[in-house]
Amino acid sequence: MTTQEVANRLVELCREGKFEQVFQELYSPEIVSIEPEGAPWGTVQGFEAIANKGKEWNEMVTEFHSSEISEPIVAENFFSITMKSKVTMKGMDQPINMDEVCLYEVNNGKVVKEQFFYTPIPELV
Repeated sequence: MTTQEVANRLVELCREGKFEQVFQELYSPEIVSIEPEGAPWGTVQGFEAIANKGKEWNEMVTEFHSSEISEPIVAENFFSITMKSKVTMKGMDQPINMDEVCLYEVNNGKVVKEQFFYTPIPELV
């Protein structure tokens, strides 16, 4: 797959809420995932670590209200998207808006690195 094809497929699956399928279909087994400083997860590597991070995130959310994922912007073997979500987190009375920029690196048709840019929520750290 080209970087554009990987990007388009990732967006398609994310919009359908099929995040686990994103990992299984599009990610390299050696995937590196980087969260911003101050976020709960830091940097993790590999399928198992990515799955654990996703599980922990889902356990922190009591309700998903909405989600919006942009079209990808592709340059060589990189692409970026924005994700905007409205969620209610455990221990919080009101929903919060979460906006992030997601940057992906593709090598040999697989995502080998993802990095997320957002302001961590102090209550979650």
